Amino acid sequence: MLLPGDGIGPEVVKEGRRVLDAIATRFGHRFVFSEHLIGGCAIDAHGVALPDDTLAACRTASAVLLGAVGGPKWDDPKAKTRPEAGLLKIRKELQLFANLRPIKPSPHLLDASPLRPDIIKGTDILFVRELTGGLYFGEAGRKPHASGEEAWNVMIYNTGEIERVVRMSAQAARKRRGRLTMVDKANVLEVCRLWRSVSAKIMAEEFPDVKYDVVLVDAMAMHLLSRPRDFDVVVTENLFGDILTDEGSMLTGSMGLLPSASLGTSGPGLYEPIHGSAPDIAGKGIANPLATILAVAMLLRHSLGLEQEAATIETAVDAVLAAGHRTRDIAAGKHSIGTEEMGAKVLAAMA
Repeated sequence: MLLPGDGIGPEVVKEGRRVLDAIATRFGHRFVFSEHLIGGCAIDAHGVALPDDTLAACRTASAVLLGAVGGPKWDDPKAKTRPEAGLLKIRKELQLFANLRPIKPSPHLLDASPLRPDIIKGTDILFVRELTGGLYFGEAGRKPHASGEEAWNVMIYNTGEIERVVRMSAQAARKRRGRLTMVDKANVLEVCRLWRSVSAKIMAEEFPDVKYDVVLVDAMAMHLLSRPRDFDVVVTENLFGDILTDEGSMLTGSMGLLPSASLGTSGPGLYEPIHGSAPDIAGKGIANPLATILAVAMLLRHSLGLEQEAATIETAVDAVLAAGHRTRDIAAGKHSIGTEEMGAKVLAAMA
């Protein structure tokens, strides 16, 4: 299922499909595609950010490739619905409770990060963000106040929600370097004290072979910039994960390089770049498609079980960067190429 969405979404999803077509040709597969609306374009067409037919079609798919949603056109805070509502709803409806974001700076792009190369070299972090609980899905509202208005959002989690994402994270750590870090704010928030007790119990009883530690979210924000190599798999709740993974994207030098996978225990996974709709460059043909192309690799690996095909894409992307090809966001003012040309370079490297 293809959900191009808004802004640069259609441009980068187009390159992702080209890569899937090339994989099908090379390895003798056949991929069947269907395309539907989500986000702002769906609001314009149907009045809702996630139409029923889009959701129904996604339920029948093997995997979903999403571009991006949102833009200034739909940013009115008084609007009945906003594009982001479609993204939150599809995660909830498909029970995609874990968002995986690998952060591994390319050795060919160490100079693209605002941090010193000696700090980021060798970094390889897998963030696992809980995706269907917390403040984003808790009770929210407004009411009159003596000063004008009062607003509230409720952060809520239960034991089962915490257990499943911690287990998935620990299993991933077991396959990597054997270390799991849980990020919370247990010195202030009761919800985080539940996260801490539940996580500690699971790790002690089910994963004694995995080295486990806990870091407060404010300290983690500092450690990501000062010693990112010290972390392997990091698991945290929804809001903290949203903020920390965007901060972590700066280790690579650009959001245009980072893919993500949203997974559940059954049904299709949802794969997307983390860079958003970038409306300021939409339609100009200069967006970086590599995050979407790498999301396609994650799709092949996690939803279709095609490891060799996934590795072929990742090797090709690495070869393109090693050859010095850059889109504008990672060119540091030097010569850059456009979206379609970067996609073509990846296709050539795959061949």
